[in-house]
Amino acid sequence: MKTRKLGTQGLEVSAIGLGCMGLSFGYGPAVERQHGINLIRAAFDKGVTFFDTAECYGPFVNEELVGEALAPIRDEVIVATKFGFQDGQSRKPTDSRPERIRQVAEESLRRLRTDHIDLFYQHRVDTKVPMEDVAGAVRELIEEGKVKYFGLSEAGLDSIRRAHAVQPVSALQSEYSLFWREPEKEIIPTLEALGIGFVPFSPLGRGFLTGKIDENTKFDATDFRNILPRFTEENRKANQELVSLIKETADEKNATPAQIALGWLLAQKEWIVPIPGTTKLHRLEENVGGASVVLGRDDLEKLKEALSKIVIQGDRYPAALQARIGR
Repeated sequence: MKTRKLGTQGLEVSAIGLGCMGLSFGYGPAVERQHGINLIRAAFDKGVTFFDTAECYGPFVNEELVGEALAPIRDEVIVATKFGFQDGQSRKPTDSRPERIRQVAEESLRRLRTDHIDLFYQHRVDTKVPMEDVAGAVRELIEEGKVKYFGLSEAGLDSIRRAHAVQPVSALQSEYSLFWREPEKEIIPTLEALGIGFVPFSPLGRGFLTGKIDENTKFDATDFRNILPRFTEENRKANQELVSLIKETADEKNATPAQIALGWLLAQKEWIVPIPGTTKLHRLEENVGGASVVLGRDDLEKLKEALSKIVIQGDRYPAALQARIGR
């Protein structure tokens, strides 16, 4: 697999990474531990060198899983994790006090079985703590060798600029896909101007762009998608128009819809690195294959024209979660 550079500080990763959250959290019951380890190591065998986790996935158990899986190959991979929630629980308020950031770093290092965190993201902006203090705390960890690169997640323009002025930001991780293109308006141009990489999470629209979800799909009771307006039965039915469009391109390219969705992201900018997640080995193989999809200028223009006529139905998040992003 080819590699890509995130930011201008030297961070280089595989063109497609692995989002590990779903192995432990968010999309139904956690997988059996050995299965998760096997899947992560299979990703490495297929060329993936970029693995994404967070203290709040579980909480804590996802970092432990990733740490165990990658321990034998630690020096050959890039591990990203995150701080930013009180007690490491995403249902609690944000907490990016400098002393909390340092505490999270120390605890994550232990769970990840490593002496350094490659990429340390602020998971959500904490409006109670000046961004300069957050960036300064991470800068100290970088100076001590405990962290190598600084990242933000779902941050707004002002926060990105303020953080970057104190400690260069290597990557912004936010949602971006054919299902959610809002970052194209202001975020992507700002990242380009500042030399910051972009790591789209949910690059397959939380599974919707694979073509395997429709209005009849039933999610596990613990599945996060149950609370998302975009995933109501009515909106899933309405948004099938987008899936049909992707399937048409997939048929033309002898690829799957998921591979087209990933190939489309990779074609947007050379510093974009999507991190699809999965619990299934055959889906992992399919996603890795997305790195080989080539969409030319004509393909992209055709998709752009067709997308302009499609209106996606349903909000991305319920109001309480929406209030936490773009700050």
